[in-house]
Amino acid sequence: MTNPLLSPSTLPFALPDYAAITDAHVREALEVGMEEHLAELGELGKDEEPATVENVLHAWERSGSTLDRTLSAFWVARSADTTPGRDALMAEFSPRLAAHQDAILLDRSLYERLVALRERADAGQVALDEQDAYLLTRLLADYERGGIALPPAEQARLKELNAELATLSTAFDTALTAGRNAAAVHVTDEAELAGLSPDERAGLREAAQARGLEGWLVPIVNTSGQPVLDNLEHRGLRERIYRASVTRGLGGEGTDPAHDTRDTLVRIARLRAERASLLGYPHHAAYAHEVTCAGSTEAVNDILARLAPGVVAIAEREAEQLAQRLHTLDPGASLEPWDWQFLDTRTDGTTTSGQFDTDLLKPYLEFERVLHDGVFAAATALYGITFQERPGLVGYTDQARVFEVREADGSVLGAVVLDPYTRPTKKGGAWMTSIVHQSHLLGDRPLVTNTCNVPPPAPGSPSLMTWSNVITLFHEFGHDLHGLLSDVRYPSRSGTSVPRDFVEFPSQVNEIWAWEPALIGQFVRHHETGEPAPQEWVEALVDSRPETGYHTLELLKAMLLDQAWHQTPLEELPQDGAGVEAFEAAALEAAGVSFPLVPPRYRSAYFHHIFGGGYAAGYYSYLWSEVMDADTVAWFREQATDDQPGGMTRAAGDRFRAELLGRGGSVDASETYRRFRGRDPQVGPLLARLGLAG
Repeated sequence: MTNPLLSPSTLPFALPDYAAITDAHVREALEVGMEEHLAELGELGKDEEPATVENVLHAWERSGSTLDRTLSAFWVARSADTTPGRDALMAEFSPRLAAHQDAILLDRSLYERLVALRERADAGQVALDEQDAYLLTRLLADYERGGIALPPAEQARLKELNAELATLSTAFDTALTAGRNAAAVHVTDEAELAGLSPDERAGLREAAQARGLEGWLVPIVNTSGQPVLDNLEHRGLRERIYRASVTRGLGGEGTDPAHDTRDTLVRIARLRAERASLLGYPHHAAYAHEVTCAGSTEAVNDILARLAPGVVAIAEREAEQLAQRLHTLDPGASLEPWDWQFLDTRTDGTTTSGQFDTDLLKPYLEFERVLHDGVFAAATALYGITFQERPGLVGYTDQARVFEVREADGSVLGAVVLDPYTRPTKKGGAWMTSIVHQSHLLGDRPLVTNTCNVPPPAPGSPSLMTWSNVITLFHEFGHDLHGLLSDVRYPSRSGTSVPRDFVEFPSQVNEIWAWEPALIGQFVRHHETGEPAPQEWVEALVDSRPETGYHTLELLKAMLLDQAWHQTPLEELPQDGAGVEAFEAAALEAAGVSFPLVPPRYRSAYFHHIFGGGYAAGYYSYLWSEVMDADTVAWFREQATDDQPGGMTRAAGDRFRAELLGRGGSVDASETYRRFRGRDPQVGPLLARLGLAG
């Protein structure tokens, strides 16, 4: 049979023919794709004609189409619905793909071809427009940061480091997913589930039955905090769930050694430190921060250090209130981390931090209404785009759904693949990817994905979301909009191909529309009656927008752990996994955030972002992006009209689309922001949001 990955898909939107793709097809296409890519770039490097935009940049961007098509199709399928075969392919090809990248970045003829184009442009012999110039600058930087200037022996060591790091990252992620599944807590006494609704209990029973167990099974989600702890009244079960969450990957009696990630993550950190030194940097963080909006490790450390004391103080005040609440329920009990989420909800509909108790909204948050009347409706109001499901198109799993996206004039813009529900074969968290990158050079429309981990409904029950689920869906759709509304020439600079500390900015901006009162009235409606939520609830919800100390501190702790692992010199890092917990404790203590009642959002042993994903030394990005996000929210409020007091207008959306979303990574990200806002971002709106103003 013909391999469907060896030629462009003929399905609408170039959707991969997942129904026909096998692991054998992926293997063959990766082999062929790497060979084709090197051959195409080899011709570029040997070209003796004077360097031009067409024979260098255009040729570069047109190369590797088979490899790119295969990796884009395979990566999302393996991440969202893995199998032993897919895991094996990833493990086998990760080091080979790293070697493939090294073969390109250490090829002197290719580098010299780029240098020749730069020299001709500087001499006025070739005209580069803004997108051409920026792509050339980025490619040259890739070579200079990729070891092109190293002597042969050091280049050989660099190749070894990159190959091993690729292998270890894949191994970490595989162990992480398996360990998360194994950490699920089995419950045999229904009395322990007091506080959960009948639908929630039915979902937990379904989870147990899926694994051949009697009773109920509480799955563990990616983060330290577990949503189920919000309502569980049984303190002993809360403790079991909390401990199962925060001890994942740490080994211990009765656990599968294959789920222990500590040796792997330490090896990753040590190899990154060695590689940074080889490339002339004091540590991996300096290497990573060089190409971000922050620009330096000093800038990153400064903003984290500025926030730490105030955030800890807020969390400590919240803890005092929680302790008082616990005393009324159980005099003599001491406040513990597994109590926080449960105690934060008070009977008057607010939390101890003064926020509205969003658990009250769950019967009003049915998934389909949130999606269509919330997420999609906001995009239509701002950008004029509309969404139509294409049930005849099959995604990488039968739970994935394809939506066609059209412009206001009816022309086709692209498509989004939506995969909302959690399953054991899906890695934790939520993410967006691009299966097809928008490109005027190639004439490609965008095809993006939206993958979440919303608990699936029990058969016959509605799919009800938590407010946190709603925010996540809006967030990930912000990434989708970045990809869908991209308007650039080069595929490598499309959509979310921006610095790590800029990529979260559009997605965080999109979260604000979940808090828009007019929109809330559309999508927050009771799943049985269709009645909107009480107006006083809506007002209380909107007024409670500032973050809690708990939420901010758990994020800040994870950000500081990331920096500790990637700013610590090689000789001071742990030698092996046995030193992980002591390293964590020392890092948090040194940063002044050791406050034990709030765990890091991710502990090192299950910190996918930095050891299995692309956020090494970059998890601070969520905070850096939030500076721009809060500043942009202030801009949208300035665009308010009588009809749209929150600024959710087509005029505001069109400007944000044209000046920011549409630019993708085709120009410098900081310059993109300045053009949109008319100045650099200001930190004041973020400090106000966090309760730290003044």
